[in-house]
Amino acid sequence: MIVEITAEHDYDRLDTFLSEQLEQTRTCVQKLVKSGNVKCEGVRHNLKPSKKVSAGQTFTAEIQESLNLTYLKADPVDFEIVYEDEYMFVINKPAGLVVHPAPGSWRNTLVNGLVYRYPEMRELPNWLRPGIVHRLDGGTSGLMVVARTQKVTLELQAMFKARTVKKHYIALVHGVPEKKEGILSGPIDRDPNNRLHMIIIEGGKPSLTGYKVLWSMNDISLARCELFTGRTHQIRVHMSALGCPLVGDKTYGANDEGLGRVYLHSWKLEFTHPVTGEAMKFRQPVTPDFIERIANVKAGRAVDYREDDGTAEAITEDYEADYDGDFD
Repeated sequence: MIVEITAEHDYDRLDTFLSEQLEQTRTCVQKLVKSGNVKCEGVRHNLKPSKKVSAGQTFTAEIQESLNLTYLKADPVDFEIVYEDEYMFVINKPAGLVVHPAPGSWRNTLVNGLVYRYPEMRELPNWLRPGIVHRLDGGTSGLMVVARTQKVTLELQAMFKARTVKKHYIALVHGVPEKKEGILSGPIDRDPNNRLHMIIIEGGKPSLTGYKVLWSMNDISLARCELFTGRTHQIRVHMSALGCPLVGDKTYGANDEGLGRVYLHSWKLEFTHPVTGEAMKFRQPVTPDFIERIANVKAGRAVDYREDDGTAEAITEDYEADYDGDFD
């Protein structure tokens, strides 16, 4: 059995990385590496278990049948496909659905649901993430694109890396930013004291997030965000650093109880079709629970910042009519 795994962040040791990804003991993984059955893209010599792993590196492992490796299970998972052709899908991911299997979450992910509906996706090389070219956090809802062939996987990955894919989000945040629009540029990397937490830190990866406040009320703001880079938790980290953590995001400073999700929605996705060259443009309305959360906020008057003359106007009208995605 051949599996391919790409590292999403740095690891101190290869055996630690593979042990986590394959759910095997380090001793078992060390034997696998020392036997020469693990290869790294771009590295010709045999690897050592102590090799440091960098984010983005891809490893191929030849697994013996005797190794009890967790196999990618097919699960009936609820999600909507808004576009489909022979090359790719565009999916409307519900909040709460994890994108791909990982330690502690091996079942009932988007990928498990994809191979349930389309068993042929098991044949793609990236073992746990077939067709996945970008991700949304588990608590984030909305649009994402998934490849159906390895060729399209590589082409879409290159487009995301070249930043030619336009990604717009709608975020509900605590507070009212002093500047109603701007570019946030704090460099982001993993917290050395908590690998699951991202922070703005000197020497981190360059990160750019555009934001524009659409309205504010009762110390809550609705903002449109655009990702110019694609770091883990980027909008959540940047808005928290602005003093405006996302509603529901206790990880990055929101003092919310019992909301069950982070109120971030992948609203608009635009890219060139990797095969036909056609301009692909998708918009997805925010979810009913997102609208309900806004309705709960709307106990007073809102200040709307979308007026053409740049002035703020106090209004009390319902905003639900705008949630068809047309925030321009």
